Amino acid sequence: MAHQLAAAIRAALEKHTDRAKAPQMQRYMKSDMPYYGVSAPVQRRLWREVFADHPVASCEELRDVALGLWRDARYREERYAAIGLTDLRRYRSCQTLDAVPMYEEMIVTGAWWDYVDVLAAHRVGLLLRRYPEPMRATMLAWSQSDDLWKRRTSIICQNRFKAQTDLDLLYACIEPSLASREFFLRKAIGWALRQYAWTDPAEVARYVAANQDRLSPLSQREALKNVPREIRAADAAPGVS
Repeated sequence: MAHQLAAAIRAALEKHTDRAKAPQMQRYMKSDMPYYGVSAPVQRRLWREVFADHPVASCEELRDVALGLWRDARYREERYAAIGLTDLRRYRSCQTLDAVPMYEEMIVTGAWWDYVDVLAAHRVGLLLRRYPEPMRATMLAWSQSDDLWKRRTSIICQNRFKAQTDLDLLYACIEPSLASREFFLRKAIGWALRQYAWTDPAEVARYVAANQDRLSPLSQREALKNVPREIRAADAAPGVS
């Protein structure tokens, strides 16, 4: 079954190859792996069709199929298909702690924002909602990892949580990366704070003001984008109002 699904995905992608778009997509993503040149809307349609025609029988098989597609990928869209497979509503019962090693492998070996950001917000975030205590411990460990993409995941995994955001966890996951000069970590910090500012702009302004000497200028600018100027002024963070 796994071989049939993978073969069907590749056949569908090959059928829709756009040789003009492929190099443009590869350059934009700064990817060593080539593209077929299949646009995101077409990919989504193909996933719906192929996955419906090739259902998997168990959660274990789902993980095997997804990791097979991921590990054997020759084109970037094949990895997008692997991620898409894990998001099907009919397999939501498979979103358990048993899926964490699969997502960790995808995050570490994918090592780029187009993969990691989807996995962080839509997969790891879902697991954090379902299993808050064990996933909280995992995110705290990832926040101190030598792997920057695991760190980024720990910071942005709550980006869709709004009022349910665990602020203590967010700040704890930001803390180990405050001194980092890595662009993707600085951006992640600002992005996570900016998302929470939709819920509580005053708290984000307070946090930025309290940590202005430790937050990078990039993180501060990003964090305050959704904070009204009058709230920023009240907290008086120099240089970022």
